[in-house]
Amino acid sequence: MSEETKQEQQEAKEEKSEAVEEVFAEGPQVEEVTEEEQHESDELSQLEEKLNESENRYLRLRADFDNFRRRVNVENEAKEKYRAQGLITELLPALDNFERALNIEADNDQTKTLLQGMEMVHRSIVEALKKEGVEPIEAVGQQFDPHLHQAVMQTEEENVDSNVVVEEFQKGYKLKDRVIRPSMVKVNQ
Repeated sequence: MSEETKQEQQEAKEEKSEAVEEVFAEGPQVEEVTEEEQHESDELSQLEEKLNESENRYLRLRADFDNFRRRVNVENEAKEKYRAQGLITELLPALDNFERALNIEADNDQTKTLLQGMEMVHRSIVEALKKEGVEPIEAVGQQFDPHLHQAVMQTEEENVDSNVVVEEFQKGYKLKDRVIRPSMVKVNQ
């Protein structure tokens, strides 16, 4: 064999061994990259899961806050709408006494003048209550409604329909759409 052939064979062996070394050298690196990629993929999926959880939590909190804000607004509107209810409830017995006093018979001019002054005061109180949304509940001649009327007596009158209010003992009042005090009435059976 010639020197050149030996040298070519030697070079071919070296190339083969280098190629084998490269293959073996690349093998473990491929596994490490695969493990790293797998690890990174796991981390990425965990992070995505945490992000989704956080977004869901945020959306739930936002919805809760919106519901809370709506509920507070409704409560504030109700407070504003019925703000005078306590005062009106306290004034109703005085108004009843005023109306009873106006029903007395005046026998002299001095009493008539006093009654006229009381009527003017009564009218101004009733007007002020109307401005706040207070309305008297209609009772006499109306069908009995347990939401508006409180039956304290029953009677049997032939010329009146059944379950109709015959007499009112105490006026009932509503503030806007809320009954403050039901009417005390006598109902036909």
